[in-house]
Amino acid sequence: MKLLYPLLVTSLFSVNTAMAAFTLDSRYIDNDNDLIADTPTNKSKLIDPSTLIFAYTPVEDPAVYADVWSDFLEHMEEVTGKNVKFFPVQSNAAQIEAMRAGRLHIAGFNTGANPLAVACGGFRPFTMMAAKDGSFGYEMEIITYPGSGINSPADIKGKKLAFTSQTSNSGFKAPSAILKADFNLIPDRDFEPAFSGKHDNSILGVANKDYPAGAVANSVMKRMIARDVVKANQIKSIYKSQTFPTTGYGVAHNLKPELQEKIKEAFFSFKWEGSKLQQEFKNEGQFLPITFKEHWNVIRKIDEANGVSYSCR
Repeated sequence: MKLLYPLLVTSLFSVNTAMAAFTLDSRYIDNDNDLIADTPTNKSKLIDPSTLIFAYTPVEDPAVYADVWSDFLEHMEEVTGKNVKFFPVQSNAAQIEAMRAGRLHIAGFNTGANPLAVACGGFRPFTMMAAKDGSFGYEMEIITYPGSGINSPADIKGKKLAFTSQTSNSGFKAPSAILKADFNLIPDRDFEPAFSGKHDNSILGVANKDYPAGAVANSVMKRMIARDVVKANQIKSIYKSQTFPTTGYGVAHNLKPELQEKIKEAFFSFKWEGSKLQQEFKNEGQFLPITFKEHWNVIRKIDEANGVSYSCR
C-alpha cells in the first residue's frame, strides 16, 4: 500500500510502506555519515540571502506563533545582520517543499517530519527546546472525551480515531506502531482512521465530540489548555507513550557555512527570561544542541516498525 501525504497528490514526496530504509535524496551528499546533507564545498552552490525566511511547524494557527517568535527573530537579526521573516505554513508538506525549493532557510520541523525534511529537503537540524535542567521531549497521548465509553486503546475497535497527518510522529507514526504491536489494532481493519490535518484540530475535535478518540502530542494539548482554548475536563487520556524528542530546529544545507554558524549562535545565545517564547513554552528554558543521528534514532526505528521508506521525486 502506498500512502501519499495530504496536499501532495502531485508532490515530491511519498511514503512507501512496503519497505523500510532511511536514505538521503540523490541530490544530497553525506560524506561524513551523520545522516544529514553535507554543506556543498563548491562555492557556486552556496547561498547567502539578504532576507532569511523562518517557519515553525504548523501545529496550530500560524498567526499565533508569528507573535510568539517575534522577539527571537529580532535577536536573530541582530546576530546575523540579516532581515528575518516569519513564514506561516499550513502543512508539514508545504514546509518541506519550501525548503527543498530554496524558499525556506531556517525551520522548526516537528518530530515525525524531521526524517522527511532531512531526506528530501536538505534540512540540517542542530537544536531543540529543553528545560533549564536539560530535560526535553513530549509524549504521544491517545485521548477521548468523558462519557465516550472508551477507557483504553482496546475500546477503539470498531470506532473512529483521529490522526493528524502521516508526517507526524505523535499524530500518526507512533500510535500506528503502538496500536498494532500492543493492541493488534490496524487502521481500516479494526477502526476507521480520520486525518484532521493538525494537532489542534484533533484536540478540538475530541473535546467537541466530533471524534470519539484522537492521537496527539501532549505538549500541544497542554499549551491549548493553558491558553483556555479547551478545558482539561473536556478530555480524558487513555494512553501515554514514552518520551520523544520535540521539534527540531535547523537550516537549509546550502547556506554559507559562516551564515549557518551565525544562525546557530543566535539560537544558543538567545535569552529566554521574560521572552515571548518562554511565555508560550513555559517548561522550556534553552536551545539544546542535538544531532539527527542520535536524537532521532527512536523516530527512525518507529518508521522502520511501520515499514516506512521515503521517496523524493
